[in-house]
Amino acid sequence: MNYFFSNNQSDIEFDEKLEDFIKNVCQGVLDHEELGDVDFDISITLTDDEEIRKINSEFRNIDRATDVLSFPMLDFDEEVELFDDVEYSLGDIVISTETAIRQAREYGHSIDREMAFLLCHSMLHLLGYDHIEEDDERQMNELQEEILSRMGISR
Repeated sequence: MNYFFSNNQSDIEFDEKLEDFIKNVCQGVLDHEELGDVDFDISITLTDDEEIRKINSEFRNIDRATDVLSFPMLDFDEEVELFDDVEYSLGDIVISTETAIRQAREYGHSIDREMAFLLCHSMLHLLGYDHIEEDDERQMNELQEEILSRMGISR
């Protein structure tokens, strides 16, 4: 697994502990989906509300900040055959730490829990899950809670 980090924010200290936390959550999602042995590249950017608003506007034509954006590189809606000896680019995750902190306060849980939730949510998007339809949203919510619970990350 190769992680590429960009830190464009000053709300949370970006250190080795945070890097390891992010890697563990991403790996937990891949392990749950039985993809833990596949060699993926994942790009993760931590940013603020202003930058994520610009990205959201540019790529989704929604001119407002959001908590997390996912940009998958593989199409898991198609039959994807993954080989053990090939490195794949899974995609990009962009998280607004400013919004994550605000949401953690609103929901009454830790910033670690909120960051884990956003990472899990985004990883599932990179793996082809979506929540446009009500049934898909329910499935994704259940998966997120199951994965985070298995990792000992609760509300």
